[in-house]
Amino acid sequence: MLEIRELTAGYGDVTVLWDVSLSVPSGQVVALVGSNGMGKTTLLRAISGVIRPASGSIRLDGKELAGLRPHAVAALGVAHVPEGRQLFPAMTVRENLVIGSYLPKAKANRAETIERVYALFPRLRERAAQLAGSLSGGEQQMAAIGRGLMLRPNLLMLDEPSLGLSPLMVQEIFATVTRLRGEGMTILLVEQNVQQALRLAQTAYVLENGRITLQGRADDLLRDPKVHSTYLGL
Repeated sequence: MLEIRELTAGYGDVTVLWDVSLSVPSGQVVALVGSNGMGKTTLLRAISGVIRPASGSIRLDGKELAGLRPHAVAALGVAHVPEGRQLFPAMTVRENLVIGSYLPKAKANRAETIERVYALFPRLRERAAQLAGSLSGGEQQMAAIGRGLMLRPNLLMLDEPSLGLSPLMVQEIFATVTRLRGEGMTILLVEQNVQQALRLAQTAYVLENGRITLQGRADDLLRDPKVHSTYLGL
């Protein structure tokens, strides 16, 4: 579904990514792992149109995304759930979800999709009228993922969904991503919990200093000595 070839990107004169290439097959979970500051978030921002690549290609189902504005990328079916949730704290949970369905296709199916989100996250139904800023961190992450799903995306990009959450809430978030995988959702997952990410994904890439240094089947990387020593502390 997603094909990235020789992508170089950054901020102004500062290059963060060099010649990055990766593929996200339809219906699979692909994990992008690496230490903080290696360029993982920058890659997601380039895909979603938040930053403009210096060179390279980003194709979704054969359509070029590089250079498109964020709303145009979203209209092609890419939902980006950013690091830190970035909800509207003074709006209710339901209002935050509704914002995710602003495009015509998603808006036409809003009632059906919001019921699906509530089925995935029953706690959001209970707190639908509550201000998003008053939710716990885990509940805010549920709302952020739910808002992304309201777009009815072809590709869901999750940036550090477990960051700052309690161990119990991390389990709940990963259980939800596992359920989405079982439903055939295509997911690009950036995650600090390398072990969990590799157990969940089918394919994985390791990003170091802005370059892909390892790639392959996620279960193979989970057994790779370099991954063990660098990211798992084993």
